[in-house]
Amino acid sequence: MSKTILVTGPDLAPAAQELVQTHGFETVHTPAYAASEVIADFLVKTDAVAVVSRMGRIDANVIASAPSLKVISKHGVGVDNIDLAAAAQKGIPVLKATGANAISVAEHAITLMLTTVKRILPLDSGLRAGKWEKPGFKGVELAGSTLALMGLGAIAQETGKIAKGLGLKLVGYDPFASQDCFDELGVERVDSLTALLAQADILSLHCPLNDQTRQMINEESIRLMPEGSYIVNTARGGLIDEDALLAAVQSGHLAGAGLDTFATEPPAADHPFWQEPRIVSTPHIGGVTHQANARVGCEAVRGIFQILDGEAVAKDRYANWALLVEAGHR
Repeated sequence: MSKTILVTGPDLAPAAQELVQTHGFETVHTPAYAASEVIADFLVKTDAVAVVSRMGRIDANVIASAPSLKVISKHGVGVDNIDLAAAAQKGIPVLKATGANAISVAEHAITLMLTTVKRILPLDSGLRAGKWEKPGFKGVELAGSTLALMGLGAIAQETGKIAKGLGLKLVGYDPFASQDCFDELGVERVDSLTALLAQADILSLHCPLNDQTRQMINEESIRLMPEGSYIVNTARGGLIDEDALLAAVQSGHLAGAGLDTFATEPPAADHPFWQEPRIVSTPHIGGVTHQANARVGCEAVRGIFQILDGEAVAKDRYANWALLVEAGHR
């Protein structure tokens, strides 16, 4: 068996690299955001038995080109860049590093919320341009506002904990979360996206991207939100219809948005968001902290060796468990 793990990205945390070496394996790295054809070529040339998926798409053609591939382990939790069904058909489990980057992403979500609502960037730019904009300025106090959590997974829960400390009221929608999750955090549970949007002074997205959630935030759904509300997205860019979001901000229906993810990554250099100061953007780095990288990297690598060594892996770490069962591989 090959002793190579392919990492689709330029680096891996030192602690994760050490774990790889302890098992007698080595890593080979693709360039950042390599095309699927490039990833497939690396898999063929290295005969890698496992992939740590960071950047770039692992589609059906990539999976078909890798006869020795035994496991794909996501460096994080979002698996919309991996063809789960194609992996399941070949009996390849796809694992997630559930919860490992939750604190860092939650901190970033709160940072985007504060930066957007408090208008930090335009005020900073104005001051640097020689403007003193205190006369006539009217800011917004967040305490007492409602933060609407779309999804109540690990990141949303950490976001909610911080938000409560700021005095925000929490409301949430997640048809898959237990009532205990809502009760423990003190989140009011609603039974539909429509009901969630109606209460959302700030909407924070924390759900996966799939066929059911793609562009769930669109012209129609934004219209259901209160006038002057905000959207924060640290989940997946494809959850939002970007044209509709921009139009809503420009019309004033939305007061602003804080985005760490985009429909296409990296986004175009002339993306229209860059001309709108009420949209605060960062390059999908919410979970990219020293601490989170170490936890996520080690969790991703640890999962690989659990699979290769035939050890049990918690079912909630599988992104394609049901598909594996359906294909007769579990």
